[in-house]
Amino acid sequence: MESRKPVLTAKDYLNVTLRSYYLQNGFNYNSYQGTGYLFVIFPALKKIFKNEPEKLKEFAMENIEFYNTNPHMLPFITSMHLAMYDHGEDVEDARSIKMALMGPLAGIGDSIAQFGLAPLFSTIFAGLAMDGLSFAPMGFWLTMIISLLTIKLLMGHLGYKLGTSVISTLSEKIGQISNAANIVGVTVISALAVTFVKAKIGIQYATTLASGEEQVVSIQTILDKILPNMLPAIITIVVFTLVKKYKWSTYKLLALLFALGIGLSYFGILV
Repeated sequence: MESRKPVLTAKDYLNVTLRSYYLQNGFNYNSYQGTGYLFVIFPALKKIFKNEPEKLKEFAMENIEFYNTNPHMLPFITSMHLAMYDHGEDVEDARSIKMALMGPLAGIGDSIAQFGLAPLFSTIFAGLAMDGLSFAPMGFWLTMIISLLTIKLLMGHLGYKLGTSVISTLSEKIGQISNAANIVGVTVISALAVTFVKAKIGIQYATTLASGEEQVVSIQTILDKILPNMLPAIITIVVFTLVKKYKWSTYKLLALLFALGIGLSYFGILV
């Protein structure tokens, strides 16, 4: 993109931050939060590309892709993302930053909200409720709402400040930063893929040792010694190819994976 004069104000970034509450409203198994993400930033996109309807359409389509992060951390991502658009940075550089922040901030946000604030406040207000304080359940609800809103506002402000300062001071190195972010993003997604994709080869065979003792050898054990998690990685690459190159839908992929999983498990090839 060509350099452009920024048009977004602090009020626009605040509006996008508050709209992050709508992130999950468009959740689906094709793009996860992709539809919601576009809805959150769309007013800001309309302002940036006010007189460029074709670019607005192009950038809207770019942001309806798969996305999945913690809703409370989202304002940090959207603020940086929009700051790059607003300053005319390349769309691929902005996308790399957006995708790289997805995984790490999802983990941080989940830890803070679900394993930090929720257990802490539930313990406090549960104790108060057991002591007979009728306001305790409402107190827990209000405390969580205020805490999470504070996090959203803080993340939105930090993303805006960091995004604008980075662009103004490192504008010539945005490409390098984007490449580094791309590497981080790919590393995180690769780690998630081999962790959550479960597939093992169930084929075994018996062999007789020199001592005359019979030993059962597992193909999966041999593969793990050559390259751990080889099968999950292959499945992930095949699925990615079907989606990226052949434009398969989520439902078509699920039907294929269900059929292969059931069929290969029935014949003992997979376990």
